Amino acid sequence: MEFFLSISKTESFSETARQFGVSATSVSRMITDFEDQLNVKLLMRSTRQVVLTEAGQEYARELDGILWNINQAHRNITEIRAAPKGTLRVHSRMMFGLGVLPPLVAAFRRQYPDIQVELVLSEAKTDLRRNNFDIDFRISPPVEAGLKRRILFKSERYLVASPVYLERRAALEKPADILEHDCMAYLLPGSHYSWQFKHGDTVEEVSFKPRHVTNNGVALLELARIGEGIALLDDYTVQKDISQGTLLRLLPGFRVTNTTFEEGMYATILDTAMIPAKIRLFLDFVASRVSGEALRFTAYGKSSAVADSADD
Repeated sequence: MEFFLSISKTESFSETARQFGVSATSVSRMITDFEDQLNVKLLMRSTRQVVLTEAGQEYARELDGILWNINQAHRNITEIRAAPKGTLRVHSRMMFGLGVLPPLVAAFRRQYPDIQVELVLSEAKTDLRRNNFDIDFRISPPVEAGLKRRILFKSERYLVASPVYLERRAALEKPADILEHDCMAYLLPGSHYSWQFKHGDTVEEVSFKPRHVTNNGVALLELARIGEGIALLDDYTVQKDISQGTLLRLLPGFRVTNTTFEEGMYATILDTAMIPAKIRLFLDFVASRVSGEALRFTAYGKSSAVADSADD
């Protein structure tokens, strides 16, 4: 099964043989025996290339998950008998990954020196199995099958702008007033930009032409701080600016979003029978420092010194 799955990915008997340290002839003979046992043709071979049949493509898809589960079971059993160690691969959205996780990763490594955290940041959710991540921190709950979620906190999005920008512009009294302002949008698929405003059970959508567009929340925050216009950002990322007066919240009587009103921070992991110790320890560690409304407003932008004090 492992030989066949390797050939399906490399499209090469010789490369598979090299990876497993055997001869290409042995690999070829084993695959032929395998096809005879299954009584189905999995591969079409020529002197130049190897191509999967339709049955081979389907079998490769099935095997990918089966072999991953077998290897994961072996790893889980090993971790039961040993102290938590190894590499923990973590993926996160940019704002949470930059503003919250670095000091927590540093503090976690001091407490568990045998666990090394690899932190990868991007603005897109990741495929945990395909990209070999243990944890993905997302701002919306997962919808894919085979995943578990742990909600760290619920949040809202705030419309914010700097006092300098607002000094020269008319005040906002209703959602449609944003059309008279410079609005900055987060890059989403398509060319249509709009925000949804919810008051009670009523939802109003207002489309606008953005002054700036970016796929990075940190860039939106900086643009808002320097007075380039109105931005829509997660509440925990702008709470400090609001308390210090560098940003002002607009239309506080409305809930606002550009996607869904079910915002928050969700730790997403694979749905396995047993959660590896290193994953469980890291999730508990992060949750103890950011879960709930009070902690979510203090977690963003913490310095290393604050993280140090949390260990004491």
